Amino acid sequence: MSVTPADYLYVQQVVREQASIILSATQQYLVDQRLLPVARAEGLSSVDEFIRKTKSDSSGRLRKLLVEALCTNETSFFRDQNVYDALKASVIPDLIRARSQSRTLRIWSAACSTGQEPYTLAIMLRRDFPLLATWDIKIYATDLSGAVVAQARSGRYSANEVRRGLSPDVLASAFTQVGDEYELKKEYRSLVSFSELNLTAAWPIAEPIDLIMIRNVLIYFSAEVKRDILTRACKKLRADGCLFLGTTETPAAGLEDLMPVWLKDVIAYRHRHPQAQPTRSGP
Repeated sequence: MSVTPADYLYVQQVVREQASIILSATQQYLVDQRLLPVARAEGLSSVDEFIRKTKSDSSGRLRKLLVEALCTNETSFFRDQNVYDALKASVIPDLIRARSQSRTLRIWSAACSTGQEPYTLAIMLRRDFPLLATWDIKIYATDLSGAVVAQARSGRYSANEVRRGLSPDVLASAFTQVGDEYELKKEYRSLVSFSELNLTAAWPIAEPIDLIMIRNVLIYFSAEVKRDILTRACKKLRADGCLFLGTTETPAAGLEDLMPVWLKDVIAYRHRHPQAQPTRSGP
């Protein structure tokens, strides 16, 4: 049985207040689909009952579970291969040359979901750039959901998850089979630091970032929230750093701090300043 219009309005308000995500009128099916498992895990028989308890929960715990359940966590290893081709061909080599003195590299994978994106970056850095073995590298990986962050931190994936995007060679060399699951080896996991982070709240990452990945999440925000997130990301990005959005995403209208650059077959974004690189590079 579908939730009542009043309950759906409540859910929309909670998700917008807590995560600045807008649920449209056509997404009501998500409430029944995603909240029923949460309700049952709480020992409740229906979504309606879960929503009633959420309304009276003064601790905010159930509201957090509600929001996390309704946030999309679709991801896979090497998602959008062209992005990783561009990173391998130009972005990472450029950063290696620019950071040859400090020998440090800082990357942020925002809205990382269950960790496939940051772990893909770790695998790429270790396998394709062996000279980085002695560098100080940190990949910050953040997500709104504590549940998916915990899963990502474990570095364990099902057979179906590792088959999505991983070649047999990478699977054999980077993962260890543990029962029915596959665990990423410590040499890759050690590069990634996971934490909970709401993109619309304070960002505790203090140091400047060389490469920022905010992919496939801005589409869920209003233009105003999107502009605010990207403005703050610009301030966090180093002067010669690079930012990648999802393949269908573009900066909010009126945001002048970012300029698009062609990197092989994908568009990335850099600071708009006099020393900017040409707007097209690579073949």
